[in-house]
Amino acid sequence: MVTVPTPTGTPTARDSGRTAQRRAAAASPAGEPHRSGGAAAAARRETIAGYGFLGPWLVGFFGLTVGPMAVSLYLAFTRYDIFNPPEWVGFGNFVRMFTDDPVFLRSAQVTLEYVLLGTPVKLAAALAVALLLNSITRGSGFFRSAFYTPSLIGASVSVAIVWRAMFAGDGPVDSSLQVLGVELGGWVGDVDLAIPMMIILVVWQFGAPMVIFLAGLKQVPTELYEAAQVDGAGPVHRFWKVTVPMLSPVIFFNLLLETIHAFQVFGSAFIISNGSGAPGGRLNFITLYMYKRGFADMQMGYAAAIAWVVLVVVAIIAAIMFRTARSWVYYAGDNR
Repeated sequence: MVTVPTPTGTPTARDSGRTAQRRAAAASPAGEPHRSGGAAAAARRETIAGYGFLGPWLVGFFGLTVGPMAVSLYLAFTRYDIFNPPEWVGFGNFVRMFTDDPVFLRSAQVTLEYVLLGTPVKLAAALAVALLLNSITRGSGFFRSAFYTPSLIGASVSVAIVWRAMFAGDGPVDSSLQVLGVELGGWVGDVDLAIPMMIILVVWQFGAPMVIFLAGLKQVPTELYEAAQVDGAGPVHRFWKVTVPMLSPVIFFNLLLETIHAFQVFGSAFIISNGSGAPGGRLNFITLYMYKRGFADMQMGYAAAIAWVVLVVVAIIAAIMFRTARSWVYYAGDNR
């Protein structure tokens, strides 16, 4: 085999590779640390700026949410009347709650009744109006704003006062029903009509879930309705086979939020019943009962225990909703 010598001054491939490596090694100590150090400094500045903007929220979160929750958790295991130091009683408040306080059990029953009846009716009304607004083109903005307005003022004290006057024995609602031959004698003082009156009030405030439903309806592809119509599906069939499955994530979101909100009803029940929960304890919701125990009877430790029981119950209900949602909530790209 004949070896052909490399001409003098002409670098081989091996020499070129070694030269490139030497150049990279020579440039690395001077350039790379400078670039990485500059990037790290910029990242630190961005992090500091981010925490600076986030600072007010963090102060509010830990000072006004986490801190009070931790204190209330401690007070739930104490006997505390605000004026004297807390006295540790362990699980005494919780034992008393479920074994020696029939008023608490009654208020829990009334609250669950309100949640189970009021939430579905409110969501059904919101969805019905959203479907109606989705089908019209002219004036939809005006009607959307008009239907949403009660959600802005529905929880105010003035609305609760007006509501109590409307459903009183001589109020407009009772007078209108008398014209139709229906004698009810007022809703406010009737044990059987107190909860329906509160449900009508919460249904009147369906604007927020209605807007969310309407936004979800705008995202449903029209091709699905056209294909279903070509296959001969009627309006009812298209609603159950197209609208409801495509809208199921929005339905789940509204159901979760409105269930949590229903457990928090307080202001309207307090105003309409004058803080007593009358008639017959039908408006003595769990939040109102907790308020009376804490601020009227000065049993702040017992009220804190009630608050934590409500929190645990709502958390369990939310967990059940998330667990069961896998069987009926469908997302885009879901192959089930």
